[in-house]
Amino acid sequence: MAYVITESCINCKHSDCVDVCPVDCFREGPNFLVIDPEECIDCTLCVAECPVDAIFPEDEVPADQEHFIALNEELSKHPNWKPIIAKKPAPADAEEWAKVKDKFHLLDRNGA
Repeated sequence: MAYVITESCINCKHSDCVDVCPVDCFREGPNFLVIDPEECIDCTLCVAECPVDAIFPEDEVPADQEHFIALNEELSKHPNWKPIIAKKPAPADAEEWAKVKDKFHLLDRNGA
């Protein structure tokens, strides 16, 4: 079972989770991070580090966020979504975006 990043990460893109990952399973897109399910070893370390509570075990993803399971898998293979292995500064407006709900339509799937 892999861990999954959900909607709360869109436009927040805090990368505290990346620093604790022992296998470098995170991939970075323009305004979102994903976890490569083939690389994730289910260590749970990333969950506590996420300041917006966007990371869940695959079998505990909220029902309205289950489409993020396939999305993490898809985008982790996207040629423009590269591994991120060190924490980067969050976007300047990340705290404002952390309070926004229903932001799936803002997800940039393409270039990073």
